[in-house]
Amino acid sequence: MVLDAVVAGGGVVGAACALALAGEGLEVALVEAALAPSWTPTPPDLRVFAFAADNARLFEGLGVWQDIVSARAQPYRRMRVWDAAGGGELAFDADAYGRRELGWIVENTLLQDRLWAALPRAGVRLHCPARVEALEQDEAGVRLRLDDGGWLQARIAVAADGARSTLRELAGIGTASRDYGQRGVVGYVAGERPHEDTAWQRFLPGGPLAVLPFADGSCSIVWSLPADEAARVLALDDAAFGHELTRAFDRRLGAMTPVSPRAAFPLRRQLASDYAHGRVLVLGDAAHVVHPLAGQGVNLGLRDVAALAALVGDARSRGGDWASPARLRRWARTRRSEAAVAAHAFEAIHDVYTSDNVAAALLRGPLLGLAGRLPPVTHGLWRRASGL
Repeated sequence: MVLDAVVAGGGVVGAACALALAGEGLEVALVEAALAPSWTPTPPDLRVFAFAADNARLFEGLGVWQDIVSARAQPYRRMRVWDAAGGGELAFDADAYGRRELGWIVENTLLQDRLWAALPRAGVRLHCPARVEALEQDEAGVRLRLDDGGWLQARIAVAADGARSTLRELAGIGTASRDYGQRGVVGYVAGERPHEDTAWQRFLPGGPLAVLPFADGSCSIVWSLPADEAARVLALDDAAFGHELTRAFDRRLGAMTPVSPRAAFPLRRQLASDYAHGRVLVLGDAAHVVHPLAGQGVNLGLRDVAALAALVGDARSRGGDWASPARLRRWARTRRSEAAVAAHAFEAIHDVYTSDNVAAALLRGPLLGLAGRLPPVTHGLWRRASGL
Protein backbone atom coordinates (compact mmCIF):
# COMPACT_ATOMS: atom_id res chain seq x y z
CA MET A 1 0.00 0.00 0.00
CA VAL A 2 1.24 3.49 -0.86
CA LEU A 3 0.52 5.92 1.96
CA ASP A 4 0.15 9.65 1.55
CA ALA A 5 2.59 10.53 4.36
CA VAL A 6 4.93 8.87 6.82
CA VAL A 7 5.83 10.97 9.87
CA ALA A 8 9.04 10.02 11.69
CA GLY A 9 8.92 11.07 15.34
CA GLY A 10 6.05 10.86 17.82
CA GLY A 11 6.78 13.82 20.06
CA VAL A 12 4.30 16.67 20.40
CA VAL A 13 5.00 18.10 16.94
CA GLY A 14 5.25 14.76 15.14
CA ALA A 15 2.06 13.34 16.68
CA ALA A 16 0.22 16.59 15.96
CA CYS A 17 1.44 16.45 12.36
CA ALA A 18 0.18 12.90 11.89
CA LEU A 19 -3.22 13.85 13.32
CA ALA A 20 -3.47 17.05 11.27
CA LEU A 21 -2.66 15.31 7.99
CA ALA A 22 -5.07 12.47 8.77
CA GLY A 23 -7.69 15.11 9.52
CA GLU A 24 -7.23 16.42 5.98
CA GLY A 25 -8.14 13.01 4.62
CA LEU A 26 -4.65 11.58 4.05
CA GLU A 27 -3.48 8.04 4.76
CA VAL A 28 -0.78 8.54 7.37
CA ALA A 29 1.70 6.37 9.29
CA LEU A 30 3.67 7.44 12.37
CA VAL A 31 7.03 5.85 13.15
CA GLU A 32 8.39 6.19 16.70
CA ALA A 33 11.09 4.36 18.65
CA ALA A 34 9.27 4.28 22.00
CA LEU A 35 5.72 4.52 23.29
CA ALA A 36 4.75 7.94 24.61
CA PRO A 37 4.84 8.02 28.43
CA SER A 38 1.46 8.06 30.15
CA TRP A 39 0.65 11.32 31.93
CA THR A 40 -0.04 11.23 35.66
CA PRO A 41 -0.82 14.27 37.84
CA THR A 42 2.12 13.59 40.14
CA PRO A 43 4.93 14.21 39.84
CA PRO A 44 4.48 16.98 37.26
CA ASP A 45 6.64 16.82 34.15
CA LEU A 46 9.64 19.16 34.46
CA ARG A 47 9.30 20.05 30.79
CA VAL A 48 6.51 22.56 30.18
CA PHE A 49 5.54 24.78 27.27
CA ALA A 50 4.05 28.26 27.11
CA PHE A 51 1.28 27.32 24.71
CA ALA A 52 0.10 30.05 22.32
CA ALA A 53 -3.47 30.83 21.29
CA ASP A 54 -3.11 29.79 17.65
CA ASN A 55 -1.83 26.36 18.66
CA ALA A 56 -4.69 25.93 21.12
CA ARG A 57 -6.96 26.41 18.10
CA LEU A 58 -4.94 23.82 16.19
CA PHE A 59 -5.41 21.32 19.02
CA GLU A 60 -9.12 22.13 19.17
CA GLY A 61 -9.30 21.14 15.52
CA LEU A 62 -7.46 17.90 16.33
CA GLY A 63 -10.05 17.14 19.02
CA VAL A 64 -7.62 17.05 21.94
CA TRP A 65 -7.54 20.53 23.48
CA GLN A 66 -10.52 20.09 25.81
CA ASP A 67 -9.04 16.86 27.16
CA ILE A 68 -5.79 18.72 27.88
CA VAL A 69 -7.45 21.68 29.58
CA SER A 70 -9.68 19.46 31.71
CA ALA A 71 -6.60 17.52 32.90
CA ARG A 72 -4.22 20.38 33.72
CA ALA A 73 -3.41 23.53 31.79
CA GLN A 74 -2.57 26.72 33.65
CA PRO A 75 -3.72 29.89 31.88
CA TYR A 76 -1.56 32.97 32.26
CA ARG A 77 -3.26 36.34 32.06
CA ARG A 78 -0.25 38.62 32.38
CA MET A 79 3.43 38.74 31.42
CA ARG A 80 6.09 40.88 33.06
CA VAL A 81 9.59 41.29 31.60
CA TRP A 82 12.35 43.41 33.13
CA ASP A 83 16.12 43.77 33.24
CA ALA A 84 18.26 43.37 36.34
CA ALA A 85 20.37 46.32 35.14
CA GLY A 86 17.45 48.68 35.72
CA GLY A 87 15.04 50.59 33.52
CA GLY A 88 11.37 50.00 32.94
CA GLU A 89 9.19 46.92 32.62
CA LEU A 90 7.49 45.37 29.62
CA ALA A 91 3.96 44.34 30.61
CA PHE A 92 1.27 42.37 28.77
CA ASP A 93 -2.27 41.98 30.11
CA ALA A 94 -5.06 39.84 28.67
CA ASP A 95 -7.69 42.45 29.56
CA ALA A 96 -5.98 44.99 27.32
CA TYR A 97 -6.36 42.63 24.36
CA GLY A 98 -9.93 41.56 25.13
CA ARG A 99 -8.91 38.00 26.03
CA ARG A 100 -9.41 35.74 29.03
CA GLU A 101 -5.76 34.62 28.85
CA LEU A 102 -2.57 35.22 26.92
CA GLY A 103 -1.70 31.53 26.77
CA TRP A 104 -1.36 28.36 28.82
CA ILE A 105 1.42 26.50 30.62
CA VAL A 106 1.14 22.81 29.71
CA GLU A 107 3.30 19.78 30.44
CA ASN A 108 5.00 17.98 27.57
CA THR A 109 3.90 14.54 28.80
CA LEU A 110 0.25 15.59 28.99
CA LEU A 111 0.31 16.87 25.42
CA GLN A 112 1.90 13.67 24.14
CA ASP A 113 -0.50 11.48 26.10
CA ARG A 114 -3.62 13.14 24.68
CA LEU A 115 -2.24 13.30 21.13
CA TRP A 116 -1.35 9.61 21.15
CA ALA A 117 -4.78 8.69 22.49
CA ALA A 118 -6.28 10.38 19.42
CA LEU A 119 -4.10 8.55 16.85
CA PRO A 120 -6.26 5.39 16.56
CA ARG A 121 -9.47 7.45 16.28
CA ALA A 122 -7.93 9.37 13.38
CA GLY A 123 -6.86 6.21 11.56
CA VAL A 124 -3.14 6.88 11.87
CA ARG A 125 -1.09 3.68 11.41
CA LEU A 126 1.37 3.47 14.30
CA HIS A 127 4.71 1.70 13.91
CA CYS A 128 6.20 1.52 17.41
CA PRO A 129 8.78 0.59 18.47
CA ALA A 130 10.42 1.26 15.12
CA ARG A 131 13.07 3.51 13.62
CA VAL A 132 13.76 4.69 10.10
CA GLU A 133 17.17 3.41 9.03
CA ALA A 134 17.20 3.85 5.23
CA LEU A 135 15.60 6.17 2.69
CA GLU A 136 14.98 5.89 -1.04
CA GLN A 137 13.15 8.56 -2.97
CA ASP A 138 12.29 9.61 -6.51
CA GLU A 139 9.89 12.05 -8.14
CA ALA A 140 6.88 9.92 -7.21
CA GLY A 141 7.56 9.38 -3.52
CA VAL A 142 9.68 7.79 -0.81
CA ARG A 143 10.46 4.32 0.51
CA LEU A 144 11.56 3.98 4.12
CA ARG A 145 13.18 0.89 5.57
CA LEU A 146 12.48 0.38 9.25
CA ASP A 147 14.80 -1.34 11.69
CA ASP A 148 12.41 -4.30 11.92
CA GLY A 149 13.06 -5.01 8.24
CA GLY A 150 9.74 -3.64 7.03
CA TRP A 151 9.27 -0.98 4.35
CA LEU A 152 6.86 1.94 4.11
CA GLN A 153 6.06 3.67 0.83
CA ALA A 154 4.46 7.11 0.68
CA ARG A 155 4.13 10.28 -1.37
CA ILE A 156 6.05 12.29 1.28
CA ALA A 157 8.02 11.67 4.44
CA VAL A 158 8.07 14.14 7.32
CA ALA A 159 11.08 14.35 9.61
CA ALA A 160 9.79 15.30 13.06
CA ASP A 161 12.28 13.14 14.94
CA GLY A 162 14.07 15.84 16.90
CA ALA A 163 17.23 17.90 16.74
CA ARG A 164 19.34 14.83 15.92
CA SER A 165 16.93 13.73 13.21
CA THR A 166 17.94 10.52 11.45
CA LEU A 167 15.53 11.10 8.56
CA ARG A 168 16.87 14.61 7.99
CA GLU A 169 20.40 13.22 7.78
CA LEU A 170 19.31 10.41 5.44
CA ALA A 171 17.80 13.07 3.16
CA GLY A 172 21.12 14.93 3.08
CA ILE A 173 19.83 18.10 4.74
CA GLY A 174 22.52 19.87 6.75
CA THR A 175 22.26 22.20 9.72
CA ALA A 176 23.95 25.36 11.03
CA SER A 177 24.22 25.65 14.77
CA ARG A 178 25.56 27.72 17.63
CA ASP A 179 26.20 26.45 21.14
CA TYR A 180 25.39 29.22 23.62
CA GLY A 181 27.56 27.64 26.32
CA GLN A 182 24.52 27.73 28.59
CA ARG A 183 22.17 25.26 30.23
CA GLY A 184 18.56 25.77 31.13
CA VAL A 185 17.89 24.77 34.74
CA VAL A 186 14.29 23.62 35.24
CA GLY A 187 12.19 22.66 38.24
CA TYR A 188 9.20 23.67 40.35
CA VAL A 189 9.23 26.16 43.19
CA ALA A 190 6.73 27.69 45.59
CA GLY A 191 6.74 31.40 46.38
CA GLU A 192 5.58 33.17 49.52
CA ARG A 193 3.05 35.09 47.42
CA PRO A 194 0.62 33.83 44.73
CA HIS A 195 1.90 33.78 41.15
CA GLU A 196 -1.07 35.93 40.05
CA ASP A 197 -1.53 33.92 36.82
CA THR A 198 1.53 35.79 35.56
CA ALA A 199 4.49 34.64 33.47
CA TRP A 200 7.59 36.47 34.63
CA GLN A 201 10.99 36.90 32.99
CA ARG A 202 13.98 38.76 34.38
CA PHE A 203 17.09 39.32 32.30
CA LEU A 204 20.26 38.68 34.31
CA PRO A 205 23.91 39.00 33.24
CA GLY A 206 24.24 35.22 32.87
CA GLY A 207 20.93 34.72 31.04
CA PRO A 208 17.18 35.11 31.52
CA LEU A 209 15.19 33.62 34.39
CA ALA A 210 11.59 32.66 33.53
CA VAL A 211 9.10 31.93 36.32
CA LEU A 212 5.88 30.48 34.95
CA PRO A 213 2.60 29.95 36.82
CA PHE A 214 1.55 26.34 37.35
CA ALA A 215 -1.83 24.79 38.09
CA ASP A 216 -1.25 23.80 41.72
CA GLY A 217 -0.11 27.26 42.79
CA SER A 218 3.57 26.51 42.32
CA CYS A 219 5.78 27.89 39.55
CA SER A 220 7.86 26.26 36.84
CA ILE A 221 11.27 27.86 36.31
CA VAL A 222 13.61 27.97 33.33
CA TRP A 223 16.88 29.59 34.44
CA SER A 224 19.42 30.07 31.64
CA LEU A 225 22.96 30.02 33.05
CA PRO A 226 26.52 29.52 31.82
CA ALA A 227 27.23 25.79 31.84
CA ASP A 228 29.59 25.86 34.84
CA GLU A 229 27.21 28.05 36.83
CA ALA A 230 24.30 25.73 35.99
CA ALA A 231 26.31 22.78 37.32
CA ARG A 232 27.01 24.72 40.51
CA VAL A 233 23.38 25.63 41.24
CA LEU A 234 22.21 22.09 40.42
CA ALA A 235 24.55 20.81 43.13
CA LEU A 236 23.16 23.17 45.81
CA ASP A 237 20.86 21.84 48.50
CA ASP A 238 17.26 23.06 48.41
CA ALA A 239 17.75 25.81 50.97
CA ALA A 240 20.77 27.30 49.20
CA PHE A 241 19.13 26.99 45.77
CA GLY A 242 15.97 28.68 47.02
CA HIS A 243 18.02 31.53 48.49
CA GLU A 244 19.89 32.14 45.20
CA LEU A 245 16.71 31.89 43.16
CA THR A 246 14.90 34.35 45.42
CA ARG A 247 17.68 36.87 44.98
CA ALA A 248 17.89 36.30 41.21
CA PHE A 249 14.14 36.89 40.91
CA ASP A 250 14.33 40.12 42.89
CA ARG A 251 11.92 38.73 45.54
CA ARG A 252 8.95 39.35 43.24
CA LEU A 253 7.10 36.45 44.88
CA GLY A 254 8.91 36.61 48.20
CA ALA A 255 11.09 33.73 49.35
CA MET A 256 11.09 30.80 46.91
CA THR A 257 11.31 27.16 47.96
CA PRO A 258 12.07 24.22 45.62
CA VAL A 259 9.28 21.63 45.54
CA SER A 260 10.70 19.21 42.94
CA PRO A 261 13.96 17.76 41.66
CA ARG A 262 15.90 19.94 39.25
CA ALA A 263 17.37 19.17 35.83
CA ALA A 264 19.21 21.05 33.08
CA PHE A 265 19.42 20.91 29.29
CA PRO A 266 21.94 22.49 26.87
CA LEU A 267 20.94 25.64 25.01
CA ARG A 268 21.75 26.14 21.36
CA ARG A 269 20.44 27.44 18.06
CA GLN A 270 20.18 25.00 15.17
CA LEU A 271 18.60 25.62 11.79
CA ALA A 272 18.22 23.15 8.93
CA SER A 273 19.66 24.37 5.63
CA ASP A 274 16.40 23.48 3.89
CA TYR A 275 12.96 22.31 4.98
CA ALA A 276 12.36 20.16 1.91
CA HIS A 277 14.62 17.90 -0.10
CA GLY A 278 12.72 16.09 -2.78
CA ARG A 279 9.83 14.34 -1.03
CA VAL A 280 11.23 14.72 2.51
CA LEU A 281 10.04 17.63 4.67
CA VAL A 282 11.51 18.64 8.03
CA LEU A 283 9.68 20.44 10.83
CA GLY A 284 9.75 21.00 14.59
CA ASP A 285 13.11 20.49 16.29
CA ALA A 286 14.38 18.62 13.24
CA ALA A 287 14.11 21.95 11.41
CA HIS A 288 14.78 24.53 14.11
CA VAL A 289 16.01 24.66 17.70
CA VAL A 290 15.83 28.12 19.28
CA HIS A 291 16.75 29.76 22.58
CA PRO A 292 13.93 29.24 25.13
CA LEU A 293 13.89 32.87 26.30
CA ALA A 294 10.64 33.61 24.43
CA GLY A 295 9.08 30.18 24.94
CA GLN A 296 8.50 29.77 21.20
CA GLY A 297 10.17 26.42 20.41
CA VAL A 298 7.15 24.10 20.33
CA ASN A 299 4.92 26.91 19.06
CA LEU A 300 7.10 27.32 15.96
CA GLY A 301 6.98 23.58 15.36
CA LEU A 302 3.20 23.46 15.61
CA ARG A 303 2.95 26.38 13.20
CA ASP A 304 4.95 24.26 10.74
CA VAL A 305 2.24 21.61 11.18
CA ALA A 306 -0.65 24.06 10.80
CA ALA A 307 0.85 25.50 7.62
CA LEU A 308 1.37 22.03 6.13
CA ALA A 309 -2.19 20.97 6.96
CA ALA A 310 -3.50 24.22 5.47
CA LEU A 311 -1.53 23.54 2.28
CA VAL A 312 -3.09 20.08 1.98
CA GLY A 313 -6.60 21.31 2.73
CA ASP A 314 -6.37 24.19 0.25
CA ALA A 315 -5.03 22.01 -2.55
CA ARG A 316 -7.65 19.30 -2.03
CA SER A 317 -10.46 21.85 -1.93
CA ARG A 318 -9.28 23.18 -5.31
CA GLY A 319 -8.84 19.73 -6.80
CA GLY A 320 -5.08 20.24 -7.04
CA ASP A 321 -2.12 18.06 -6.15
CA TRP A 322 -1.28 18.79 -2.53
CA ALA A 323 2.11 17.05 -2.90
CA SER A 324 3.26 18.92 -6.00
CA PRO A 325 6.92 20.02 -5.78
CA ALA A 326 5.90 23.68 -6.17
CA ARG A 327 3.54 23.52 -3.19
CA LEU A 328 6.04 21.68 -1.00
CA ARG A 329 8.79 24.15 -1.87
CA ARG A 330 6.54 27.10 -1.11
CA TRP A 331 5.72 25.64 2.32
CA ALA A 332 9.43 25.03 2.97
CA ARG A 333 10.49 28.57 2.01
CA THR A 334 7.79 30.22 4.12
CA ARG A 335 8.42 28.12 7.22
CA ARG A 336 12.20 28.37 6.98
CA SER A 337 11.97 32.15 6.67
CA GLU A 338 9.75 32.52 9.74
CA ALA A 339 11.86 30.19 11.85
CA ALA A 340 15.13 31.87 10.83
CA VAL A 341 13.78 35.32 11.68
CA ALA A 342 12.57 34.08 15.07
CA ALA A 343 15.77 32.18 15.88
CA HIS A 344 18.06 35.09 15.06
CA ALA A 345 15.80 37.58 16.84
CA PHE A 346 15.95 35.48 20.03
CA GLU A 347 19.70 35.17 19.56
CA ALA A 348 20.08 38.94 19.22
CA ILE A 349 18.11 39.45 22.44
CA HIS A 350 20.27 36.85 24.16
CA ASP A 351 23.46 38.55 22.97
CA VAL A 352 22.34 42.02 24.03
CA TYR A 353 21.22 40.94 27.50
CA THR A 354 24.30 38.84 28.23
CA SER A 355 26.75 41.38 26.80
CA ASP A 356 29.48 42.91 28.96
CA ASN A 357 29.37 46.02 26.80
CA VAL A 358 28.68 49.05 29.00
CA ALA A 359 26.61 50.87 26.36
CA ALA A 360 24.39 47.83 25.85
CA ALA A 361 23.88 47.48 29.62
CA LEU A 362 22.95 51.16 29.93
CA LEU A 363 20.48 51.10 27.03
CA ARG A 364 18.68 47.77 27.32
CA GLY A 365 16.65 48.50 30.47
CA PRO A 366 15.37 51.93 29.33
CA LEU A 367 14.55 50.54 25.87
CA LEU A 368 12.53 47.75 27.45
CA GLY A 369 10.69 50.33 29.56
CA LEU A 370 10.06 52.52 26.50
CA ALA A 371 8.55 49.57 24.62
CA GLY A 372 6.34 48.93 27.64
CA ARG A 373 4.98 52.47 27.49
CA LEU A 374 3.95 52.14 23.82
CA PRO A 375 0.75 50.06 23.66
CA PRO A 376 0.96 49.44 19.87
CA VAL A 377 4.44 47.97 20.37
CA THR A 378 3.44 45.64 23.20
CA HIS A 379 0.28 44.62 21.35
CA GLY A 380 2.30 43.85 18.23
CA LEU A 381 4.85 41.82 20.18
CA TRP A 382 2.09 39.81 21.85
CA ARG A 383 0.26 39.13 18.58
CA ARG A 384 3.52 37.96 17.03
CA ALA A 385 4.23 35.57 19.92
CA SER A 386 0.66 34.26 20.03
CA GLY A 387 0.43 33.65 16.28
CA LEU A 388 -2.68 35.80 15.89
